[in-house]
Amino acid sequence: MSDSSIRTRQPSVRRLPLVGPLRLTRPSDMWFKPALSVVVASAVPNLALFAFGRLDLVMYTMAGSLCALYGHSLPYARRARTVAGVVVGMLVGMAISLVTASLTDSTAVLIAVGALLAAGQKVLCDATRIGPPGPVIFTFVTSAALFAPQHLGQVPGHLALTAAAGAVSWLVTVGPALLRREGPERRATARALAAAAAYADDPGHRTRHAAAAAVHTAWQTLLAAGRPTPVRRELERLVVHAEAALARGALGAHPGVHARRVADADGGGHARTADSELAPTDVGTCTGDHDLEARVAGPDRLRAWARQTRARGPVPTPPPAPGTAEELFGIDAERTARRTAGRRDARRAVLRALAPGSPLLPIAARALIGCALAGYVSMAVGVGRPYWAIVTAASLYQANVTLSWNRALQRTLGNLLGVLVFAAVLPVSRTSSLALVGCCLFFNFAAEALITRNYWLGSIAVTPMALLVLEFGGTHPAGELIGDRVLDTVIGAAVGILAAMAVTNRRATGRLERALAATDRARAHAVQTIAAPAPAPVALDAARRRLTGSLVELREAGDAAAGEWWQRALPEEHILAAEQAGHRTLAATATRQGLIAPAPENGAV
Repeated sequence: MSDSSIRTRQPSVRRLPLVGPLRLTRPSDMWFKPALSVVVASAVPNLALFAFGRLDLVMYTMAGSLCALYGHSLPYARRARTVAGVVVGMLVGMAISLVTASLTDSTAVLIAVGALLAAGQKVLCDATRIGPPGPVIFTFVTSAALFAPQHLGQVPGHLALTAAAGAVSWLVTVGPALLRREGPERRATARALAAAAAYADDPGHRTRHAAAAAVHTAWQTLLAAGRPTPVRRELERLVVHAEAALARGALGAHPGVHARRVADADGGGHARTADSELAPTDVGTCTGDHDLEARVAGPDRLRAWARQTRARGPVPTPPPAPGTAEELFGIDAERTARRTAGRRDARRAVLRALAPGSPLLPIAARALIGCALAGYVSMAVGVGRPYWAIVTAASLYQANVTLSWNRALQRTLGNLLGVLVFAAVLPVSRTSSLALVGCCLFFNFAAEALITRNYWLGSIAVTPMALLVLEFGGTHPAGELIGDRVLDTVIGAAVGILAAMAVTNRRATGRLERALAATDRARAHAVQTIAAPAPAPVALDAARRRLTGSLVELREAGDAAAGEWWQRALPEEHILAAEQAGHRTLAATATRQGLIAPAPENGAV
């Protein structure tokens, strides 16, 4: 879409897509990691219970085993803390559910507690950005536990099983660090290189944002990875080259405008290219820059580096970018600062999410109302344990109404197809206990293998797995299981999406306005840093990363607000102008650091 075609107003009620949400995409480049992890983390406790003849306790170990789905995109140092936090969160949720189930058998009370848990899990996962898979795993496990027969004296033992399985999950997710400790950093760097290559091949708004987001994620991964190693040093240099390619595209993205000069603070005669409209130039052919090919890699070289970085061999050694000798633009200083502030920032994020003006609270309200209504409607039509209606409704709530509608379509289609798969495999699973364990492990793997192609495809495997878990406690009539699941799916999806449409989230626009203000401040700070007589590499790099992060947040806030109903008109022209100016400032910062050649004022090449 060209810049001139972007409208400044949008309808309060947007058209909802029907076909687009069901299209398949390319699988994630790391789909096999959570798939294999959850299989191993489930197999160990399941086989142990089989050996003791207590497969009826699988539901409690499953709560800990599913923690192995989290943290696979994080560096191992941070992953260890994150997965430990996930296990603790799962234990807290299970404790609430099991104690509640042991104290009351009122379905109405159980539904209310389930809805409260779903809303709390949603806001906490969104605030801490834990995911994927986000809060739906917590809600699935704790809602099922609410409706499991329970005595108060059994609760400690069942929680101990969850904790033991959670410990296995922690070992499974962190254990690969012994074999390839920089694996997550390598994958993040490879994605940044590939995204920068895609932007170099096809400059545009979409590819530019994708490249900026990938570069930002790569830096965050490297900053959280722990102490620097030789491999991480090479990865940092590769990310610098990805940034240089992104900045090079920004230089050539606005032909026909001249560079503005920013005078030195001392009033001298020197001047520097700043953030404003940079001069047009084919950066790769500027006279007087004989080694520019070494400075700004082309898309083919970036893609080759991405393949080598993702592979198991040595990390490619890129040519050094000018100005990168001093702490690689100060990344060590920033890493030290973040190490001391990381946990404090996480606590602040949770407190901001619970504050009265938080944009996450309307989403939590949708989850609370939608899950409660779905549960009560399911109870009213005669479903004895309507936890699946609660889980279905909880799984819908995304960043806005449009995305929630997409998830409703995907969830409904996947679950309806999934019950057919369950009907086909049920006779096989009932041949022996080992066959039942094997079927559950297979569907655990299949769900993670398919869900990155599209959510509905993964749901085809999740549904039979969830139904087969019930078989560990004893056989149930197949027709009753299938009928209840279909009814709960339809009710949960219908009531859940109606709640999303009815509960407005006007704070989405407020989040966008705050993101715009933050981007303007970050850009002004970068301009001031560039204009300094002799800016330190640490200051330039910190300003660049701050501005990149603000641009990523601005695009996320804009996308969330654009898909929300009942909003006032969005300042789309202001958003576009802020993004363009921000990327020009990033290019000017890269020029100031010597990553790319400065644009000549007269446009000569």
